[in-house]
Amino acid sequence: MAAAQRAVGRLLLLLAVLLGVTAAPAAPAAAAATPFKVLAFYDGTYDSAHISFVEEANQWFPQVAAANGFTYTSTNNWNLLTDSATLQQYQVLLFLDNAPQTAAQRSGFEAYMSGGGAWMGFHVSAWTDNAQDWPWYYNQFLGSGNFRSNTWGPTTAVLRTEDRAHPSTARLPATFTSSVSEWYSWSNDLRANPDIDILASVDPVSFPLGTDPNQSWYSGYYPILWTNTKYRMLYANFGHNAMNYNTNTALSSTFASAVQNTFLLDGLKWLGTGSPGDPVPPPGPVPTSWVTVTARNSGKCVDAAAAGTANGTAVQQYTCNGTNAQSWQFQATSDGYYRVNNRNDATKAWDVTDVSTADAAKIQLWSYGGGNNQQWIPVEEAGGTYHFVNRHSGKCLDVPGASTADGARMQQYTCNGTAAQSFTLTVQS
Repeated sequence: MAAAQRAVGRLLLLLAVLLGVTAAPAAPAAAAATPFKVLAFYDGTYDSAHISFVEEANQWFPQVAAANGFTYTSTNNWNLLTDSATLQQYQVLLFLDNAPQTAAQRSGFEAYMSGGGAWMGFHVSAWTDNAQDWPWYYNQFLGSGNFRSNTWGPTTAVLRTEDRAHPSTARLPATFTSSVSEWYSWSNDLRANPDIDILASVDPVSFPLGTDPNQSWYSGYYPILWTNTKYRMLYANFGHNAMNYNTNTALSSTFASAVQNTFLLDGLKWLGTGSPGDPVPPPGPVPTSWVTVTARNSGKCVDAAAAGTANGTAVQQYTCNGTNAQSWQFQATSDGYYRVNNRNDATKAWDVTDVSTADAAKIQLWSYGGGNNQQWIPVEEAGGTYHFVNRHSGKCLDVPGASTADGARMQQYTCNGTAAQSFTLTVQS
């Protein structure tokens, strides 16, 4: 996004009328040990890619809040930052792709954070070309200074987890694929700031990062997630969906990566309670002997079509029959990921066709070559079932359309917590 466009956006935001608070439905019985309350500030008035992110954030966060025992409220009234009595009711503030613009709003936020409040910001919440206009926020609190450059167009990135001891990143693998975003870089070197703990950065395997040769990164060091150790805060560089600007249609989702979502949820729990909550052991326990993998929605088994062993054999669901075509072995690779071998030919493993990151990409058998599209992390669910997240795409193994039919071809799809993405592992005798 050009600097001139951002300048116009800032004028529009300053002129916008900030009205009302929209609260998410009250959360049901708490899953987290300690309930907490989140207040998210947004505008959603400039750049359709940012508007798309804000809209889906205001859908995704209430859902995870309800499932994890905290409450989520969103508002476009940034003047609430001047109301200390209101802010004291919330343990965490979120900035969804913007930041306070008036002196009173900024003073209120600084007082909230200095008084022990917690904050998570996204993408544009750190953007500025005039850090000296609010030096406490841009130079001290965030530590990033001025915007320096961005990638274009929006793409996924392979991120390297720099600090796996922090509560927000303790369950992340050493590297993972982000959701699609435009990426920012900054004038300040965060590595030189003793108060900044960089949690994740762009892994060099991502280069070149971007699709426009004139707006791509070819080398260098780029922090993506970080915290300032003097405050309870987290910043995430992502928050810009890919868009068809002609039709105003989103082409990606910021919440498409299950691993990235783990950071968001664990980070929120740490901000709200001081702890990420009860950890889900990654990845298991996962049986490493031969097992059947049964889809919860259909009761049918994951199956190599026609007992095939050739590269390209479809992985489907089929009535359970006890054959080797339905016998699978989870063999550890690294960082909690597994290859999933077929008993008829253990050199063949689950593979996302064409190394795709797209929803509905089909699953096949293919000779195992170590590709991230051939590796899966099993995530244990309540009741002992699992969902399987692909290392390359961050998407889940899925029965298309929640089908119950024999021959339904397995695919990857954005993780959504439905029974079509939930499976039982049964050790074979």
